[in-house]
Amino acid sequence: MTIQKVGVVGCGLMGHGIVQVAAQGGFQVVAVEAEQKFLDGGLARIDKSLAKLAEKSVKDGKATAEAAQAKASETRARIVGSTDRKTLADCDLVIEAIVENLDVKKQLFKELGALCKPSTIFASNTSSFPITDMAQASGRPERFVGLHFFNPVQLMKLVEVVRTAKTEDDVFAQARAFGEACGKTAVSCKDTPGFVVNRLLVPYMAEAMKMLERGDASAQDIDTAMKLGCGYPMGPIELTDYVGLDTTLFIVEGWTKRYPNDPSFAVPTLLRDLVKQGKLGRKTGQGFYKWEGDKRV
Repeated sequence: MTIQKVGVVGCGLMGHGIVQVAAQGGFQVVAVEAEQKFLDGGLARIDKSLAKLAEKSVKDGKATAEAAQAKASETRARIVGSTDRKTLADCDLVIEAIVENLDVKKQLFKELGALCKPSTIFASNTSSFPITDMAQASGRPERFVGLHFFNPVQLMKLVEVVRTAKTEDDVFAQARAFGEACGKTAVSCKDTPGFVVNRLLVPYMAEAMKMLERGDASAQDIDTAMKLGCGYPMGPIELTDYVGLDTTLFIVEGWTKRYPNDPSFAVPTLLRDLVKQGKLGRKTGQGFYKWEGDKRV
């Protein structure tokens, strides 16, 4: 693998986690944000996360306080922040983790295509948009992949590595090796809607909401049935609240527009109504359930 220096555009909820795991994997990382306040916020979250990991390592008896702190400091030293995208020019891999807006992402990759060295591999962390669309905008589709991490990035063990029809074999292999170096289990997928996880998960959540709409079962009984019947840690209704009703609606509506004849992408009326009411789930304290912080009431 020739990847040594990694750039991450976006240091928010997902971006800061990608920055951290890349640094933990031994890579030099440049974190780029549009404004200094957003960059500072992301780096502060990384500092907090590294401190928690060091504390847990000591508590579990895996390291002394000095060794744990030294490891955290070494990881942090591999990270630099910037508000200037020109700092990405010599990166071997640049990962996009910005707002989930396809036009904004395409514009970013158009800019990066002209800015970065010819050998740079581009990747998007998108959970819902076609990788091919962004790859074409970059001007180098053969050096483009999807690297879909999961939230929270520091804890979730999976990364989906997505290839398009034009992705070169060596580029795909390097992207997969990078994900594994970050401590993740990498799964391969073609550029299909939702890749593996969301393509199965989101229609499952939508079908649960349709059951609730029809009065087939209560939200509590649907969730209990799936937890005890399938061994899932969380039922589909509660999971929708946890993910965010607006986020779920955004994904389903996007798929519906692109694939209007696929019934599995139909939007539940109940989901649309709750979003209009501002009941977005855990983030607003009210969705299908009431929430206090991360705990369901």
